[in-house]
Amino acid sequence: MTNNQVCVNKNLNYELRITNYELRIIMRLYHQIAILECGEPLVKIPVELFAVESPHPYEKLGAPYGEHSPYYLRQSVIDKLIQAQNNLQLLYPNWHIQIFDAYRPIAVQQFMVDYSFTQAVQDRGLAQTQLSPEQRQEIWQAVYEIWAVPSFEQKTPPPHTTGAAVDITLVDDSGRIVDMGSPIDELSERSHPDYYAKNDHLKAQQYHANRQLLRDVMLKAGFQRNPREWWHFSFGDQMWAWLHNQSNPPNSVTACYGRLE
Repeated sequence: MTNNQVCVNKNLNYELRITNYELRIIMRLYHQIAILECGEPLVKIPVELFAVESPHPYEKLGAPYGEHSPYYLRQSVIDKLIQAQNNLQLLYPNWHIQIFDAYRPIAVQQFMVDYSFTQAVQDRGLAQTQLSPEQRQEIWQAVYEIWAVPSFEQKTPPPHTTGAAVDITLVDDSGRIVDMGSPIDELSERSHPDYYAKNDHLKAQQYHANRQLLRDVMLKAGFQRNPREWWHFSFGDQMWAWLHNQSNPPNSVTACYGRLE
């Protein structure tokens, strides 16, 4: 790609001109990490151990998951997710990790990217047919701050297509979802994990404490958290390896999970 390139989404028939800054957003830094696929199978999550939303939030919208339900991951990722829940329950018995989304085929990634763009347009009180180039670009930038590009390139798979990433929150012992201060998938800075860290308001401090609890039990199990999303954790994919290497330069690792067909 050159300094001012065009990205075309045939599904929505739009053109997005990408500057160098936007290219760094879309071609994420973690894509520098090599993938040495280990061949571990994608298996069904034992959902009876966790909290889940039924029907699944993306399936309700019509997302095409195909032969696998959303509740699949690589076996080692499931093992670590169970370990994370054990970590949680040592601190808060009868609390559970709630799985929002896990394995996501490319078709679902594309569906949700398109859906998020449409919703963002509506939320701004605009119509797609009347968007200026500047408005269209601003909205796509917001979408791609949260959503990975639905790329078929083997070297740059969206994290959820590898079966190594999971979107989660917490449910307390009364069955209520723990308030994290913003919903999963919100296109705003409130999605950033440390958004409330320096806010002195009591509610804000509780939101931050809840996010830190989620982070702590997951990192203790070996996961890494997406720097832009409080809910997204992974193990074994490019993002996980890149984050690991940032904090452990002498012990750098490669990714062991690539995109699943």
